[in-house]
Amino acid sequence: MNAITETHFNFPNQKSFYKGKVRDVYNIDDKMLVMIVSDRISAFDVVLPKGIPYKGQVLNQIAYKFLKATEDIVPNWVIAVPDPMVTVGHLCDPFKVEMVIRGYLSGHAWREYKAGKRVICGVPMPEGMKENDKFPQPLITPTTKASVGHDEDISKEDILKNGIVSADDYAQLEKYTRAIFQKGTEIAAEMGLILVDSKYEFGKKEGKIYLIDEIHTPDSSRYFYKEGYETRQQKGEAQKQLSKEFVREWLMANGFQGKDGQTVPEMTNEIISNISERYIELYENIVGEKFQKASADNVLKRVENNINLFLKTSS
Repeated sequence: MNAITETHFNFPNQKSFYKGKVRDVYNIDDKMLVMIVSDRISAFDVVLPKGIPYKGQVLNQIAYKFLKATEDIVPNWVIAVPDPMVTVGHLCDPFKVEMVIRGYLSGHAWREYKAGKRVICGVPMPEGMKENDKFPQPLITPTTKASVGHDEDISKEDILKNGIVSADDYAQLEKYTRAIFQKGTEIAAEMGLILVDSKYEFGKKEGKIYLIDEIHTPDSSRYFYKEGYETRQQKGEAQKQLSKEFVREWLMANGFQGKDGQTVPEMTNEIISNISERYIELYENIVGEKFQKASADNVLKRVENNINLFLKTSS
């Protein structure tokens, strides 16, 4: 199975390397970032021992589609996509908050609500709601960007009071967040989907705000199928989700939730192949196009060559 789980490249003018859970990021001359979306897969904050073929390509290409679709709303960091698994973009100084926006009472917001809370990140939630009900209007519930451990909820008031983001910049981030989410909602609806919630990251370069990282992939957003949504809500049934929830369900069914002492179940070739096919299905549902598998012959070499070719021609 030709999946990329590690990269150890050394590019011309490379200043530093950062390895995230899924992405490997190379700093080129403090001007550009080369982001390789690997085939690593994480669940319950644990990176699983084997990669999933084509997962990196799926995530990178979904993100690129949505970044292109929103570039009239907000400038984004993308310079080029020299390989199906790679995005090269402007090196920006990231804001230390993630802009989370929620159209529905799901996930973390629902867990807070169920525990009796009616305010999240300083924003009130209406009484009398059920899990997965639609909010009267989307709520912006920012989190701090933790370098280690989990991101924490934070209110707009605390962001401004602690000088994490200036008042002017924060007003612009909120405006961009609502507009991008609205655009994503419209595109999802065309695909028969509901964009439930999402998170966006922004940075600054030479005084200008850019949308950075990735948007509207199953890693950063939750989708429901539109068909049958109302019926399922009325009956109190679980919503049909388009996300990597199926991976978590497989792990839980095999006794793994990322807790101490638990062991990741064996990832057989059949399991890996099934997860890969599900990611391709996610792509086709979200993008509305047939997925074109990139060449699987020596993927690492292909990625390295494509990046080097881009860096050579752009210098």
